[in-house]
Amino acid sequence: MADWKNLDTLKSFDELAKAKKVVVKDVMAGEAGAARVKKYNMPMAEGMSFNYAAKAVDDTVLDLMQKLADEAQLTDKYAELYNGEVINTGEKRLVLHQLCRGQLGNDVVADGVNKREFYAEQQKKVAEFAKKVHSGEIANAKGEKFTTVVQIGIGGSDLGPRAIYIGLENWAKKTGNFKMEAKFISNVDPDDASAVLNSIDVAHSLFVLVSKSGTTLETLTNESFVKDALKNAGLDASKHMVAVTSETSPLAKSSDYLAAFFMDDYIGGRFSSSSCVGGAVLSLAFGPEVFDAFLKGAAAEDKLATNKNILENPAMLDAVIGVYERNVLDMGTTAVLPYSQALSRFPAHLQQADMESNGKSVNRFGEPVNYKTGPVIFGEPGTNGQHSFYQLLHQGKDIIPLQFIGFKNSQIGNDVDIQGSTSQQKLCANVAAQIVAFACGKDDENNNKKFDGNRPSSIIVGDKLTPETIGALLSHFENKIMFQGFLWNVNSFDQEGVQLGKVLAKKVLAHETDGALSVYSDMLGI
Repeated sequence: MADWKNLDTLKSFDELAKAKKVVVKDVMAGEAGAARVKKYNMPMAEGMSFNYAAKAVDDTVLDLMQKLADEAQLTDKYAELYNGEVINTGEKRLVLHQLCRGQLGNDVVADGVNKREFYAEQQKKVAEFAKKVHSGEIANAKGEKFTTVVQIGIGGSDLGPRAIYIGLENWAKKTGNFKMEAKFISNVDPDDASAVLNSIDVAHSLFVLVSKSGTTLETLTNESFVKDALKNAGLDASKHMVAVTSETSPLAKSSDYLAAFFMDDYIGGRFSSSSCVGGAVLSLAFGPEVFDAFLKGAAAEDKLATNKNILENPAMLDAVIGVYERNVLDMGTTAVLPYSQALSRFPAHLQQADMESNGKSVNRFGEPVNYKTGPVIFGEPGTNGQHSFYQLLHQGKDIIPLQFIGFKNSQIGNDVDIQGSTSQQKLCANVAAQIVAFACGKDDENNNKKFDGNRPSSIIVGDKLTPETIGALLSHFENKIMFQGFLWNVNSFDQEGVQLGKVLAKKVLAHETDGALSVYSDMLGI
């Protein structure tokens, strides 16, 4: 069994903190910088690579990071996770989202059920259902094919699947894999559901209700909103809705749904894109073969995360560098900057995945920790971000580590040559320029035009964004988050911080308020 210790009790962390600091501006200049870019480059799954040349590391620092990873038993803890130990100590649960995309270790039996077989069975049910919808065997009341799928869910039931759908929509249209348009309703704000319903033909729409417990307030409210719209259109809602839920929820055996697909408490919402939560909407939108390809990419990256050598484990190295930046260099924010419009919602998904996982102030045993944990995550796709918040990134007082993502080729395949270069070449030129500009800066007698540089960054580079590569990207960041949680000795798999607001909101709706809560309720007309 692995030994769980706080970060500040690890001897190797103390050594790492005392090591000579690398000045990115110095090591990235000139020919030495060129050599670094070639040297500090690591293969990832699906032909991608993780380049960390512009991070504040050298061989000495990397050796100490390996010692830290070893002392913290990071890969041993990962093995315990995928072999079915109780890693979610707050809720006393296993953590099994990896089993949805390929088994790394032993069979995991929980509650008398082989969980790998259970997840595979649910994926098969989703695939068979999607094929029947695509063929027209499952159709609307008039026997007409469904043309749109709408996911109703919030948090992990929305952000990950939505980011992946947007990521693959243009690719699917270009490659002939586009089966149905997908829409998403998440916010309890009625304007969200109304906007989606006004943009679709409800008679040809299939709705996927996602709630593990079957009691999520926002989701059930939006379900009622949708059911009213179907009723007003003279349609039987039960012929237009499926549920993704747990076997014990009130939705599981309800006649209100065409079908039900199951998940369980061992897959947290923000890690559920590989389960039926993502599988249903993505299989309906693109076909089950595309979802299988997505799982394949994620599984390949999961396998790399088992490597004890930090220089052959991109997620673990990314994680340790991030902890070094947070706890040694005192950098409290990380920007995720995909130079791909298709990944426009990927940073939003990572905001939840990272900040909900590691935004903790107590360790996995409920004891307060004396160091900072998860950073603030934000981001936008390039080059849009360059014309938005990059001013602060370049010349602000805070140094914010940057995680770029870039692809050599676009999804559309065809491009236009304008002024001697294509749009994709212009995009890639911008990301290359930004990395060097952030690292090296620019001296100028005019302080307003002076750039201090020394802004650390990494980049993940791939050939093209495909189902396999987006699966590998998802796995990389999920495993990075996991390894960082192990280092901080926090439970990355519960989210107690989400609950308090929900409890108070119910009191407001029941008019059981006093003090400031009562005044705010009156102010908002409740």
